[in-house]
Amino acid sequence: MSQVPAVQASVTLHNLTVSYRRHPALHHVSGQFVQGSLTAVIGPNGAGKSTLLKSIAGMLPSQGGGKGMAGQVVPALQVSTQLRPMAYLPQQSELDRSFPMSVHDCVLLGLWSQTGAFGRATPAMLSRTQMALRAVGLEGFERRAVGTLSSGQMQRALFARLLVQDAQLILLDEPFNAVDNKTTAALLALVLQWHREGRTVVAVLHDDTQVRTHFPQTLLLARECIAWGPTAAVLTDANLQRARAMAEAWDETAAICDVDGTLNGQDFDTLLEQNLAQSLAAAGPAYPSRKVA
Repeated sequence: MSQVPAVQASVTLHNLTVSYRRHPALHHVSGQFVQGSLTAVIGPNGAGKSTLLKSIAGMLPSQGGGKGMAGQVVPALQVSTQLRPMAYLPQQSELDRSFPMSVHDCVLLGLWSQTGAFGRATPAMLSRTQMALRAVGLEGFERRAVGTLSSGQMQRALFARLLVQDAQLILLDEPFNAVDNKTTAALLALVLQWHREGRTVVAVLHDDTQVRTHFPQTLLLARECIAWGPTAAVLTDANLQRARAMAEAWDETAAICDVDGTLNGQDFDTLLEQNLAQSLAAAGPAYPSRKVA
């Protein structure tokens, strides 16, 4: 009898907590991004979606973790060593496009880990850069300054940079935001190609229809994990309503987060449940109740 191959995780989260000035942006999130999976991360504004990607990329310190069944220490965040370096696409709003850089050099930065600050690009690297520009439809834009590009053209350039990185783990923060439909279709085709190639892709998205159509897995966040799994099972009315209700229950001025699950010395879930109950009562019967284990 043939054995079913074990499922390997690209990224494992165990009680992951990320705080800004000790106020929780993500709270006790646990789960796995399976190797080769294509996952959408969705949720209300301020749900911690971008924070999650930055944590995985190593841009933010994380807390949490715990002990495994054998008593060993389990870190809050584990990324498979086979998937380093990874590729990360930030939101365009986080980029300084006034810096005098050509489209060619912007894409070539994807090979920074190989060239370093003072290394020279090899003919093979230059060829990869040209092929990537051609793949995203920017051939002929090599000498253009990035500051002169439209939002769609800039996003194509950033995708070309991802292509030259050739990473097995790709993190995309709102990759289709503020771009036209033609560009969205072209870039989505690249994402689906990466999925067919067995790469692990995690994308922060806002379009529920797009997620239902193209992304097999979904993580629904509202600072904590509402649901994580097959998209059809996650994007239910009950889960979406619960995420909205929890967003309305957030108190930005209240809780200080401790890793052990307390806020100002009180249990986080209890405090959140109190705020959530108030929001549900104000909204009426439209929202389902949330039970705390």
